Amino acid sequence: MRLTTKGRFAVTAMIDLAMRQAEGPVTLAGISKRQKISLSYLEQLFGKLRRDRIVESTRGPGGGYSLCRDGSTITVADIITAVDEPIDATQCGGKGNCHGQDEHNMQCMTHDLWSNLNKKMVDYLQSVTLRDLVAQQEHRNVVVVSPFINQNKPAQIAQNKKNTLNVVDAKTVKKEPVPKRFIVNSVFNLAQQN
Repeated sequence: MRLTTKGRFAVTAMIDLAMRQAEGPVTLAGISKRQKISLSYLEQLFGKLRRDRIVESTRGPGGGYSLCRDGSTITVADIITAVDEPIDATQCGGKGNCHGQDEHNMQCMTHDLWSNLNKKMVDYLQSVTLRDLVAQQEHRNVVVVSPFINQNKPAQIAQNKKNTLNVVDAKTVKKEPVPKRFIVNSVFNLAQQN
């Protein structure tokens, strides 16, 4: 079993999205540029993620994608299966006809080994949440920087380490409170700002 680029890119893009959505909807163009993933490929992946209600889209100026639910409820298995990535180490796709459609319809000698591996992989991928992956990035002192909104200062500085995210070395960034900025992405939000 190998995880193809489809699954890898989907998980990578979802981590990027989860790290930046506090500022508002995240554009696929931004994810594409930061993660070096083709924009058209991301559009295909996010179409599937949207259909599975993992992400939602906002249209118009300031639009983009955001998570449909909390990152602690989205697992890596959810993301991978949403983009139609098979999680299967068996040769037969779990059907048990490892030698094809012969008269005996027999399993290969290692079928149980690969089936058990499938169960372990699925169990593991279901145990890892998007929030866990973001926390790993935070632990590595990753800080999200939004140069357009905060002039190269961290977009969000939290009092606890849970919300500190990275694109630059956190040691070089002064940790001072940054006022929360309201992002106008619709006429309705503009009216609420006043």
